[in-house]
Amino acid sequence: MPLERSATEPSIRVLVADNSHIHSQLLAEALRRDPALQVAGAVSRSRDLLEAARASDPQVAVISSNLDEEPLRGLELLRELRSTRSEFRAIILLDSSKREVVVEAFRAGARGVFSRQESLETLCKCVRCVHEGQIWANSEQLLFAVEALAASPTLRAVGANGLSLLSKREMDVVRCLAEGLTNREIAERLGLSQHTIKNYLFRVFDKLGVSSRLELLFLTLSQPVTGSAGSGMHNSLNGNGDAGPQSLAWCEKNAELGSPVAQIALAQRYSQGKGVAKDPVAAYTWFLVSERTSLDLKDEIVAAKRNLADSLSTEQLVEAQKKASEHFKRGAKASSAAVSVPEVVVRFNR
Repeated sequence: MPLERSATEPSIRVLVADNSHIHSQLLAEALRRDPALQVAGAVSRSRDLLEAARASDPQVAVISSNLDEEPLRGLELLRELRSTRSEFRAIILLDSSKREVVVEAFRAGARGVFSRQESLETLCKCVRCVHEGQIWANSEQLLFAVEALAASPTLRAVGANGLSLLSKREMDVVRCLAEGLTNREIAERLGLSQHTIKNYLFRVFDKLGVSSRLELLFLTLSQPVTGSAGSGMHNSLNGNGDAGPQSLAWCEKNAELGSPVAQIALAQRYSQGKGVAKDPVAAYTWFLVSERTSLDLKDEIVAAKRNLADSLSTEQLVEAQKKASEHFKRGAKASSAAVSVPEVVVRFNR
């Protein structure tokens, strides 16, 4: 039975993202039958989910764990959404309540997990509870989460020094990420599936206390890395024998050559005044450039760029756009010369 609701109580805006168009539409129609709920959108592709989340500002999102025919893609998108809006409330639709999927859903930031075997009436109740700030899970799912929490190390690593906690394979994935490779490219290089790469990234995020690929890049580029794992990271990033990725010279040289890692690092330096005079226009310029050269990080870069834009005037935004355009013109002229540069720093549009 639906929960009682006052006639004057505003509807809860709900965004639905299921793994096919017809499933999304059917689920949206079912939710609309509850007078307490207002469906703000029904999508089935990851790109549409990100756009709808920004446009409709939902109070609760119901997201399938699998989107774009990729297992756990919904969890990856939830991490991206929460990286720019930490209070984002989402319920993950589960095809099965396997322990690892339930735990990863909560690690991604889900406020509730809901099995497809349960009724639509129960889902409506779940949406209401999550909107009210409660966590939704059955006793078995809650036990999975509690056991995972109990098994976690007492001391959590937050910072680049936490790289020493990563396994050799996790470090391999981080090195590839630091080169600007996409999940598909990392999978091809390491001979693994994209699904396995995503799982490795989820574990790395959890160990290092970050929530997105962009945060992980900032972490590895902005702090000195020590120990054997750190040595491997330094060698992986330092492709030319020049100063390492912590140096301004490395960032400037490789940003011009098209490395998205260097471009993001340079944007961060100018944004925070690390080793250079604080320059929000220069920071915004490099975020614009990196947005085009790193398609896999585009959504996170857009969010960082949007936050920075709030501090800029219209004239400064125009100036940054002009500088970014000039960079791309220079890049087009120099592209033939860039072929001889080591692969680790050559990451033009792909």
